Formats: sequence, structure tokens, C-alpha cells
Amino acid sequence: QVQLVESGGGLVQAGGSLRLSCAVSGRTLNNADLGWFRQAPGKEREFVGAISWSSGSTDYADSVKGRFTISRDNAKNTMYLQMNSLQPQDAAVYFCTCRYRFIVGSLRRKAQEYTYWGQGTQVTVSS
Repeated sequence: QVQLVESGGGLVQAGGSLRLSCAVSGRTLNNADLGWFRQAPGKEREFVGAISWSSGSTDYADSVKGRFTISRDNAKNTMYLQMNSLQPQDAAVYFCTCRYRFIVGSLRRKAQEYTYWGQGTQVTVSS
């Protein structure tokens, strides 16, 4: 079983920055893809970005490209989401997630394609 624990959420002014962390335990990440999703009140959970743990390749939603960066620390089994130039529309609960791939393929953008989820961390952006 894989456990994911997010941290780093909070309140920030528009234009500010936050860094979220996702600590992963329970299973090796050699064949894993990790992702970030977010969900605002009354809205569906939406893809933010993803990273291949083995290659480090990334994919981002258009809405965050150029502002958000995903990285990983292999030694700490931790994924990060650096969020810059935050806007009120970025406010949401942010979830990290994990899936294992057994064949070569692209990073996934649909929530139902991910297996393991963290509990989420709240990001609030004041205007």
C-alpha cells in the first residue's frame, strides 16, 4: 500500500508563492508516476501536473504552465510543487496522487487513472 502525505498549503497573497510537498511511503517508486490535482468548491477535481519518477519528465496543465514546477527528491521519496505568481483562481485543495505503470506510456491527466491519493492540503489566495 502506498501512503501520500501533502503539506505546505496555506494562505498567500495574489502574486505570491508556495511550495507543496508530497511525502510518499510504502512502496518503491521506480515505476511510478506522481501527479498533482486540485479541487475548488463546487468544481471537479482538475489536473495540475505530473512527473515520471524514473525519468523526471513532467507535464503541466495549460493554466499553470510557466508558473508551477514539479520536482522530486529521490532520497526523500518526496515530490514538490513550486507555485509562483499565484492567483485567486488557483485557490483549491491540492491533492498528490500516484499510479504505477507497467508499459511505456505518457503521463496521465485523468484522476481516475491514478490509484493512490493523499488527503489534500488547502491553498488559499487572497486578492
